[in-house]
Amino acid sequence: MAAAAPAAAAASSKAPAASATAEPEAGDQDSREVRVLQSLRGKICKRGLDSNCLLNLDQSVEMDHFLGLYEACFLILFYLFSVGKVAIKKEDLCNHSGKETWFSLQPVDSNSEVQGKVHLELKLNELITENGTVCQQLVVHIKACHGLPLINGQSCDPYATVSLVGPSRNDQKKTKVKKKTSNPQFNEIFYFEVTRSSSYTRKSQFQVEEEDIEKLEIRIDLWNNGNLVQDVFLGEIKVPVNVLRTDSSHQAWYLLQPRDNGNKSSKTDDLGSLRLNICYTEDYVLPSEYYGPLKTLLLKSPDVQPISASAAYILSEICRDKNDAVLPLVRLLLHHDKLVPFATAVAELDLKDTQDANTIFRGNSLATRCLDEMMKIVGGHYLKVTLKPILDEICDSSKSCEIDPIKLKEGDNVENNKENLRYYVDKLFNTIVKSSMSCPTVMCDIFYSLRQMATQRFPNDPHVQYSAVSSFVFLRFFAVAVVSPHTFHLRPHHPDAQTIRTLTLISKTIQTLGSWGSLSKSKSSFKETFMCEFFKMFQEEGYIIAVKKFLDEISSTETKESSGTSEPVHLKEGEMYKRAQGRTRIGKKNFKKRWFCLTSRELTYHKQPGKDAIYTIPVKNILAVEKLEESSFNKKNMFQVIHTEKPLYVQANNCVEANEWIDVLCRVSRCNQNRLSFYHPSVYLNGNWLCCQETGENTLGCKPCTAGVPADIQIDIDEDRETERIYSLFTLSLLKLQKMEEACGTIAVYQGPQKEPDDYSNFVIEDSVTTFKTIQQIKSIIEKLDEPHEKYRKKRSSSAKYGSKENPIVGKAS
Repeated sequence: MAAAAPAAAAASSKAPAASATAEPEAGDQDSREVRVLQSLRGKICKRGLDSNCLLNLDQSVEMDHFLGLYEACFLILFYLFSVGKVAIKKEDLCNHSGKETWFSLQPVDSNSEVQGKVHLELKLNELITENGTVCQQLVVHIKACHGLPLINGQSCDPYATVSLVGPSRNDQKKTKVKKKTSNPQFNEIFYFEVTRSSSYTRKSQFQVEEEDIEKLEIRIDLWNNGNLVQDVFLGEIKVPVNVLRTDSSHQAWYLLQPRDNGNKSSKTDDLGSLRLNICYTEDYVLPSEYYGPLKTLLLKSPDVQPISASAAYILSEICRDKNDAVLPLVRLLLHHDKLVPFATAVAELDLKDTQDANTIFRGNSLATRCLDEMMKIVGGHYLKVTLKPILDEICDSSKSCEIDPIKLKEGDNVENNKENLRYYVDKLFNTIVKSSMSCPTVMCDIFYSLRQMATQRFPNDPHVQYSAVSSFVFLRFFAVAVVSPHTFHLRPHHPDAQTIRTLTLISKTIQTLGSWGSLSKSKSSFKETFMCEFFKMFQEEGYIIAVKKFLDEISSTETKESSGTSEPVHLKEGEMYKRAQGRTRIGKKNFKKRWFCLTSRELTYHKQPGKDAIYTIPVKNILAVEKLEESSFNKKNMFQVIHTEKPLYVQANNCVEANEWIDVLCRVSRCNQNRLSFYHPSVYLNGNWLCCQETGENTLGCKPCTAGVPADIQIDIDEDRETERIYSLFTLSLLKLQKMEEACGTIAVYQGPQKEPDDYSNFVIEDSVTTFKTIQQIKSIIEKLDEPHEKYRKKRSSSAKYGSKENPIVGKAS
């Protein structure tokens, strides 16, 4: 199932924004929907192997609909090379959550892999025959099914067989096939004769004969109609007719079961066992207004001084597993554009404790975890456009790239393998270093902050400004995606062993190439002799220059005030034609060939390369960059740079070059104030705009701006769910929160060494007064949120009828 149910980076729908101060009225919650959302996260490994080597499910599996499908038969199935499976029932998840447990592998059997539930109604009727005798008739009404599985990635074509089974009878009937649905509405009624005809005198005391009712049962089998292939078994339920002993009518939801309840009569071989560490959560998401105070407190975190006294930082301090806190925090802060200042603040705290520039951002701190999660969330599209085509080529080909003499297969040529590997490394490296325009804005903004802080922390190290960025973008982003493409959804399945080896060698080389610190040394950092020899191919100045230029581009931004010490980064230059400024007539002489140069601070053009600038446009003054209609000057490949003065009209040599200039200009000016929402796609000539015929030169544009930042893909985040998860984490960590509160009091009274290091030394408390105040606010908000949660739990437990859709019957009825 790990492969079949990929993790979702965010919830399926965005909840409406909540007011920070709104309070719900008493009784409002009863009339509003409370969402019950469940998730699963874990790590698994095979016995004898490292706990992270086989498969790492480090993302949350969104289970709001998923758990409904697998409610009692099984929750997760991990298949190990077709050897066996581990099955965990939903009701057992809480017992294993947060623990590392060994599970025995079970045989893989398609007849035991079932999911979904059936809505069934049974009735007993009297049937008077033509000769006046009475027959007892069983009415089986199969109403609907819910949560049937996908077949080959598509909704199934289900039908049901309904059978009355006894010692000497097996009467079977069949429903119609429902096309392309996992929730079929059958609504079909079937009639079965239960007993033999009896005298009319027994009519007044109608009972099913005891010997028959104990032996008969209704069996319903669900199938997927295979058309030209064999039908696929989807599950079954068995209901004894004696459920009607005390009542002539019975109606309930039943969970589908494996055939014969999945039991095997024959003894199976020992298939081994699997160590699994899972984290299961179940959240009750209230209406948005309940979360206003908690969201407000969390979103103020980037502004709290010191950052260690903020609610977001305190959450990471008290959580047993800091990773549990990082994901909802990153999503919530990202949703409200607060992640960059928060990540910058916690990174600055990291740098205070960093003594060696070579170890910058190499630890597993809150800052590095936040950036790791951020890159996974916002960098998915970036990885697809950058790495996926090459990874597809590598995975689909069978080229051997093994260069370790010990691991060479018979017939392999190490020189040929080395050339294959170099080809892939070069192709991947060149694609990465030319991809800066696709790097998401939020990544660029954080990289800029890291670069500036690293330079200030180690002013005498010229390479630290690059290693601070490369330690994330190469080491924690590209290198990880290359070696494990399936976890980033770049490949549908886990690669085979030979491909994994190839990807590992490529990843190690790319990682080292991207590390500016290692490129500045005479020797590489590889331990293996064969890798040291291979890497000598890349120890050329061209690779160093390419890496430096790429890191410059992705860490350059005008969204922050310049420190005054950093040099502007050169982004692009080239020869193009520009229309003379201020002309009112159309003419050939109005267009001049000029040399254009763009840095992170200004766009200039010159008569020739190296000459003084004729005209300069500060990047901060650019309001929009858009294509220009060909009809404006009867010229192709034109675009306009709209700034605080007259628009600059430019003609590129071809469409590719025009698009490149538009992209880079949009990137560098993406966060400028007063950017336009509308523009004129044509020019203003002879007293009117050619596009809309408006006469005022300063008239608002007639077309919405289309040129944006290509890399910025909208991330859909359910902020209420993330806030609810944070509330749950605070609730689970109240004991540690109390200890942190006590630590603040101890520090405030006693400034010397702490007397209870086991309880307090692990907390980062820079300002005990501010931290104490924040803790008090957290406790107050949590107490207020506890009330509606407790109210809902009581209401849900009292209304969850056994046999309902929400609480279906498991197995045979008693």
